[in-house]
Amino acid sequence: MDGSRTRYGWVIVIVATLSLVVSNGLAIGGLPPFYKPIREEFVAIGAIDAAHAESFIANSANITFLMSGVFSLLGGWLITRFSLKPLMLVGCALLGSGLLLHSQAETAEAVYLARFLMGASLGFIGVAPCVVLVSRWFDTGRGTALGIVLTGTSLGGFLIPFIAAPMIASYGWRTAMLAVSALVWLILLPGIILLVKEKPSDLPSATEAAADTDGMTLGEAVQTPLFWVFGLCAALVFYPIFVTSQQFILYLQSPKIGVTAQTAAFAQSALFAISIGGKFLAGALSDKFRAVRVIVACAGLMFAASCVLLFLTANNSLLFLLPFALGYGGTFVLLQRLAADFFGRREIGKILGLITLIEVTGAAIGGRITGYLADRSGGDYTYAFYGVTIASALAFLATLGIFTLSKRKRLSSIESH
Repeated sequence: MDGSRTRYGWVIVIVATLSLVVSNGLAIGGLPPFYKPIREEFVAIGAIDAAHAESFIANSANITFLMSGVFSLLGGWLITRFSLKPLMLVGCALLGSGLLLHSQAETAEAVYLARFLMGASLGFIGVAPCVVLVSRWFDTGRGTALGIVLTGTSLGGFLIPFIAAPMIASYGWRTAMLAVSALVWLILLPGIILLVKEKPSDLPSATEAAADTDGMTLGEAVQTPLFWVFGLCAALVFYPIFVTSQQFILYLQSPKIGVTAQTAAFAQSALFAISIGGKFLAGALSDKFRAVRVIVACAGLMFAASCVLLFLTANNSLLFLLPFALGYGGTFVLLQRLAADFFGRREIGKILGLITLIEVTGAAIGGRITGYLADRSGGDYTYAFYGVTIASALAFLATLGIFTLSKRKRLSSIESH
């Protein structure tokens, strides 16, 4: 890799990481501290029925996740036809506008519209476009670069609660949400305008074209069994990731567990903080060992940790959080890395968009089931979180399927040469 390309590649890594800190932090990972005061206010003003309060919270998060998938697919298609930088600016406008609308919302419909806009923004400044951008700059060391970038999703979930929780306590959730929206307008938007470059401009155009045409088209990828096992694995992985990142904070505050709002917010931040280590470690390990072996290990760790949910108490909650966070962080990174490894960069934007849609479908199903079961149990999340254990077990089995199919693909490639 050329020296100037290497240096600016790391600038791109910084900008992409910032994009995920702000976008995922404000649209997904950093929002759970807002849920309880929003739920209480909307019940108090009659905007929602108390009997469906948990489903209202779950539905709001589901809309964001589902729209992130739909618009990631759209964004992947647009990336092949338009420059990425203007699309990222559109994403900033959607996210900032969604937060402003949410801060003023007084009906469930207004919240749902805000969450729609916030989810749509992730199709342009979320994981898939950032992975595409960074992959254009890195051939060697791609796993480490992506591992660093994808820590942004966890950093956002770690930092935003620390910023928002004291503001919510002092000024209310509306003012706090309005304040954190400034991160979009004053930090992320200028960063993208000033620093994002599409591709290494100092390389010969033939070299760049060769890198970008290596691999399968979306149509070719979906005809392989590996793609669909990979997609199934992604959906199963995102069920427990989404439910834990969005609803575990409510489980901790339920009467059975009974921790305070501040302690629950700390646990939420700890989940994301620990996953940062998992993401960075898995990314680095995937450059030293076969990435498919690393994802099997990470998924196995997730499943082992989720077994603690079968007898969760306030005292043993860390036995779940610590290893689960490490495992989910690593699995998350490896899904993005392996998509590029298995299917190449020819249409990686489209392929990642479809995989993201599959991921968020699994996440939405998980959130919906969890919210429904919690409502049926009067706000108790005990049985609802058994689904996390089941999904984690199935995700681990799916990684074994990926390992088997990728081994066959590798042997077939060797024999063909």
